[in-house]
Amino acid sequence: MSGPAIAPGDAAMMQRCIELSKTAAAAGEIPFACLITRGGEVVAEAINRVVRDKDVTRHAELVAITQAQQALGTRVLSGCTLYSTIEPCPMCAFPMREAQIDRVVFALRSPLMGGLSKWNILRDDEIARVMPEAFGNAPEVVVGVMAQEVEAVWKAWNPIAWRVIRYRGCFEGAPPPAVETFAPAKGRRFFRQLLAIHR
Repeated sequence: MSGPAIAPGDAAMMQRCIELSKTAAAAGEIPFACLITRGGEVVAEAINRVVRDKDVTRHAELVAITQAQQALGTRVLSGCTLYSTIEPCPMCAFPMREAQIDRVVFALRSPLMGGLSKWNILRDDEIARVMPEAFGNAPEVVVGVMAQEVEAVWKAWNPIAWRVIRYRGCFEGAPPPAVETFAPAKGRRFFRQLLAIHR
C-alpha cells in the first residue's frame, strides 16, 4: 500500500502540517491539517473549518484542494503532492482522484474511516480505467511520515478524546490502551460531549 521511500522535502512539509494542526486545535477545531505542493513549493495549506463554518464538508483536505485549484487556475492538480496529518476520509479521497493529484503523503492511518485503508479510493485503478477523462492514475501513497509527532499533537489536544479515538480503532498509532473499556452507548455520549467542547 505504501509508496516508495520518503522523498526529499516530505518531512519538512509534514512538519508544516503538524504546525498547522496545532493552530487548528488552538482555534477550537479538531487538529486536522493539510497542504498541497507543486515543484517543492506550497500552493495551498488549510486546517479543518468544520466548527468555524458550521459545515461538516469543510475538511482540511477539501479546503486545500479548492485553494490549490484557485491558486493554479486549474481543476487538474497533476504534478502536486498532498500532505495530511491523518489518512484522508472517503469524502476527501474522491476529489483527490478527480483532481488527479500525483502523490498523497500522510502520517496516521485511519483503519475505520480511511480512503485508503478502509475504502481503497486512493489506490483504486478501476475508476481511472473506466473514466480516464475524469480521473488520473492512482496516486503514489506514502504512509507513516512523522506519525509519532502527529500522534503527540492529538494527545496534547485532548488526551481523553485521543484515548477514545485510539481505543475504537479510528486511527492507527501505538497500541490502544488496555486499562479502560467504554460501553458503546455510554462511549458515544461521552465522545459527543468531548467534541461539543470544541464547537
